[in-house]
Amino acid sequence: MVYFAKSDALNRLPKQFFADLVVKTNAAIAKGYDVINLGQGNPDQPTPAHIVKALQDAAVNPLYHKYSPFRGYDFLKEAIATFYKREYDVDLDPKTEVAILFGSKTGLVEIGECLLNGGDTVLMPDPGYPDYLSGFALANLHMEKMPLRASNAFLPDYGAMPEHTLDKAKLMFLNYPNNPTSAVAPAGFFEETVKTAEKHKICVLHDFAYGALGFDGKKARSFLQTPGAKEVGIETYTLSKTYNMAGWRVGFALGNKSVIEAIELFQDHYFVSLFGGIQEASAKALLGPQDCVRELVQRYETRRNAFFDAAKKIGWEAEPSKGSFFGWLPVPKGFTSESFFEYALDKAHVVLAPGIGFGTGGENYVRIGLLTEPDRLTEAAERIGRLHLFD
Repeated sequence: MVYFAKSDALNRLPKQFFADLVVKTNAAIAKGYDVINLGQGNPDQPTPAHIVKALQDAAVNPLYHKYSPFRGYDFLKEAIATFYKREYDVDLDPKTEVAILFGSKTGLVEIGECLLNGGDTVLMPDPGYPDYLSGFALANLHMEKMPLRASNAFLPDYGAMPEHTLDKAKLMFLNYPNNPTSAVAPAGFFEETVKTAEKHKICVLHDFAYGALGFDGKKARSFLQTPGAKEVGIETYTLSKTYNMAGWRVGFALGNKSVIEAIELFQDHYFVSLFGGIQEASAKALLGPQDCVRELVQRYETRRNAFFDAAKKIGWEAEPSKGSFFGWLPVPKGFTSESFFEYALDKAHVVLAPGIGFGTGGENYVRIGLLTEPDRLTEAAERIGRLHLFD
């Protein structure tokens, strides 16, 4: 057999840090241990029944058995615009300011190839979502990190960044509510972001994947609510978290017309849009009853309270999550994030996601997923408490 070497682009792809952790987790499960896995980021609840029913009904429509329009059906783009007006009072032109994505991850990975050239500079939050790096590698971009520190509420400090770095940058990634830190961004930060982007001619991509998941009665802000935001960037959204539709792969990009057109053009050459039945069901999710979303947010808030109350009782002090379905907690003294993962798995049979997997700024932290029921979250904290690491 002839061996065909991978392209330079594929060889630039980062190693999947969490793949090794999955192997170790599965090995513990195979030994028969009762493992509580808090390291995942996969919604654990089913898609609401009325959305599933909408897909079942739409699947028999012969129109959807043909190719979809390259850029998606107008009815879904119009539903997206209606959703944003209802939820965030943001006006969008469905024809020029909305692009349908195969899940928001696709948009995050392809944006570099849509707008930048090899060697161009992109700004990435540190810690941040690891898959951003895949897009940087494929487009052969130069990355500069924006540290997210607890002392600054896990927001980038533009004033502390070198002017020459900002001048070189052509693209900036932001993500609030944040994965992995669970921080949220106030209006003032987004206003500062717009000013910084205007001054340095940087395109902003705000990853709003957890936009529906705000706690304590506080709704997360859309970047597009900020005056001038559409002049300097876009926002990506996904139905994965809001409606438990992770496997459906429905996302969209919204905002700056030139960026949306670049995404649409790029996707013209890769895709023929989503299955029409999924588009119809997605529109009904956006326009239909939202009780399921409110119930989901309450479920995650109940889980958050259960875990952080239990963590406090064992002396594991951390700021409770303000958004997303994650928690971000410091590791005990004497541990790295990776060694704490190993110790907790071995001694307590609890899986935590090491912060170093999200960038060097994540060292000394672990991320937990609020993706199991309150009693299991409480038990996970109690098991770790019995190790007496926080006495």
